[in-house]
Order: sequence, then structure tokens, then C-alpha cells
Amino acid sequence: MILQDWKNSGAYFSHKNYTIFYKAEGVGVPLILVHGFPTSSWDWNKIWNTLVKHYRVFAIDMLGFGFSSKPEDFKYTIASQVDLWEAFLEEKNISSFHILAHNYGDTVVQEMLARLKENPEYKFRIESVCFLNGGMFPETNFPTRTQRMLLTPLGSILKYFMGRNTLAKNFKKIFGKNTQPSEQEIDEFWEVIDFNSGKNVIPQLIKYLKERDTHKIRWREAIQYTNVSKRLIDGAVDPISGKHMAEFYAEIVPDADVIILDEIGHYPQTEAPDEVLHHYGEFRKTLV
Repeated sequence: MILQDWKNSGAYFSHKNYTIFYKAEGVGVPLILVHGFPTSSWDWNKIWNTLVKHYRVFAIDMLGFGFSSKPEDFKYTIASQVDLWEAFLEEKNISSFHILAHNYGDTVVQEMLARLKENPEYKFRIESVCFLNGGMFPETNFPTRTQRMLLTPLGSILKYFMGRNTLAKNFKKIFGKNTQPSEQEIDEFWEVIDFNSGKNVIPQLIKYLKERDTHKIRWREAIQYTNVSKRLIDGAVDPISGKHMAEFYAEIVPDADVIILDEIGHYPQTEAPDEVLHHYGEFRKTLV
């Protein structure tokens, strides 16, 4: 599937007067896909067609990402993205679902789990969660130099110098040696990032890294102490949240279920889609 077909086959809904892009397809139990930073639901394109044969799959471009609205005057927080997801799920009349998440999406799911932990009457039933690479624990998260600079006051200036080549340089560092993104993939990733002047909101979006410090204990305990089946599928050579993060996860999460992809980097669903599908399918079978 090409990016334009992905966009054309999607739809939109309104949330707080903002336009949100989403895709919904398939039959069966609901599965929501929660994308990472700085990309979008397009991250799931290589596994989408297989997943929709088995599940009723939903993916949205969260606020500030992809083909959704990117307001510059909005206070982007992880909580606001969970509010968005909750509004979407209510609109679609979905109260029970499984989750597959990546990167920024992992933290969004941590907030969902924290709400569940704090409120036994939480209005949604999370049946299972499968995490892909993400900085769920500040102790093991090593942002790129560009990300660190964007967090400083220089971020508001740096955004003007960001472009497709900046993305290519950074992505080549975080993908596996033998699973590097193609030129076309870089073009597509950048197109969804830059859509609707998207690079202008990157310094605001990336402040979620500071939220991880603020909510460190709360979000860690959301993984440790919620009665939800969980699996982590982790690309080991990712310098941001690779094997070192997976080992920490295995150490602190009770009965941790961890799959290591030895030569894969930060984007397992792009670098090794068949392996991700295999290990996700295996995980779901254990829940039956």
C-alpha cells in the first residue's frame, strides 16, 4: 500500500473542534494500534493487511501527528492523547479491546493503564497490551541528540532547520544495520510528519519526554500492577530503547513476557513486520 492509498482509505472525526484522521477495517475482536513519535498511524502499514484478517483494527493519527490537526496553540500532553482515544472509542461504541503500541504510544497506553489501576470502574476493558520499542522507563531511555536539543529553548528555532534529511540521518541511527529504511520510506515518513506544517509542533510534542520523568513511578506501576496480559517485543539494537530497556522491563515487571529481536532497531513493525506478526499472533493465542 502506498501512502496516498492509506490516506484515501481513511476517515475523519471531530474532537474538540479538531479534525482527527483514522482507519478502521476488519472483523473480529477490536484491536487498537497506538503509534509513536514523530510519525503516525502509517507506521502500521506493513502489518495492517494481515491484522485486519483477524481483528477489527482501529488506528488514529493522534493530535499533532500525521493527517490530523496540528494546532500550535494546543498544550500537548499524554493525558490529552488518552482523552482523544477515549472519545474515539466511545464514538465507535467500543468498550473492550486489545492494544498494540509503539514508542510514544507505549506511554499513552501507560496512562490508560494508570487510569485503570486508579479506578476499578474504568469505563474501558483493556484485554491485553503488546508493547514495541519505547522509552517506558526514563532510567533506560536515551533520546537522540536532536530530541534533546528540541527540549531546550533552542527547539523553537531548530524546527525551522529540520527537514527530510534530518529525519533520514536520525532514522538511520536507530534502525538495525541490515534493516535500514529505504529512500521511499524516509520520504513517506517525512511527508506525514510535515503534513499541515507538522514540524512546527514537534518541539511541543516532544515535551512528553519530560512527562515521563514527572509520572515515572505512576506509569511504571501501571505496567507492574495492573491485571492485564502484556508482552514486550523489542528490537535489541535500538540505541534509544533496545535490549537495555527490555532487560529492565524483565527485571521489574512480574512474570514479564519479553521477546527480543536481535538485529532489529527502534521500528520493529517496519524493519521486521513478519516477526512482529508472528510474535503478536503467538501472544494472542496464549490468551485464548
